Amino acid sequence: MRENYPGTAHVFAAMSEEENGHRHRLLELYHTKVGDHIPLIRRQDVKGFLERKSFWLLRPLGVDKVRVQVELMEAESKRFYQTAARHSTDASIRQLLGDLAAEERRHEARAEELESDYVPAEVEKQEDESQRRLFVLQIVQPGLAGLMDGSVSTWAPVFAVAFATRNNWTAFAVGVAASLGAGISMGFAEALSDDGSLTGRGHPWVRGLVCGLMTAVGGIGHTLPFLMANFRIALAAAALVVLVELGVISWIRHRYMDTPALSAALQVGLGGALLFVTGVLIGSS
Repeated sequence: MRENYPGTAHVFAAMSEEENGHRHRLLELYHTKVGDHIPLIRRQDVKGFLERKSFWLLRPLGVDKVRVQVELMEAESKRFYQTAARHSTDASIRQLLGDLAAEERRHEARAEELESDYVPAEVEKQEDESQRRLFVLQIVQPGLAGLMDGSVSTWAPVFAVAFATRNNWTAFAVGVAASLGAGISMGFAEALSDDGSLTGRGHPWVRGLVCGLMTAVGGIGHTLPFLMANFRIALAAAALVVLVELGVISWIRHRYMDTPALSAALQVGLGGALLFVTGVLIGSS
């Protein structure tokens, strides 16, 4: 987190030093009681020990999520120390575990002190802006690209087939095939285009999954109405879904890409209208 959230990174580094102190005290007591040899003991070998998800399951790790995880880790550690102390029959071990539990309780206040030192209002504002920028780079941009591609690129073939065949099921089958194919293609293209190491755009497969999923969703939206039996009603419903998709794309561009609302609506509307007319003309010819 040092690159994007330096103030918060300072807080965690200071708290890490305190945790190192806990580790040293535990090792010193172990050395006194048992000796130098430490057997291989894994988490699952200790009944009631802490169980935590792997970090890759928590990604993307925004600054708010990291802070929540740290608070959770502190609470779990305190509870484990308290439980272990109650089960201990050795006075020195019980005292140490009780002291560590008390220190974990004090860490919340200590964290607030560190945040006031290292994360003042100005730094917090910068970190929030950095988090928003990373969210846009890693989630919004690939998702918007997928939604635009899935929505816009499938309009022409779906409506062309609909007008050419007047068969709802054929239009539905073509729409599903185009949507899923575009989703797979866009997902792999996004994942393989940039590994994120230089641009900071995040894990490539996360971006690829977001882009591919949104591409498929964008195409499926105006394809589902063709499951209706009546052709005219299905066509009208599909056109209505297209208008909703255009509105969502315009709003996302305005909200996250800082595009003026009118400009975003005109640009997206013009592109959508051209593709819709193209599909209708080809299907009717």
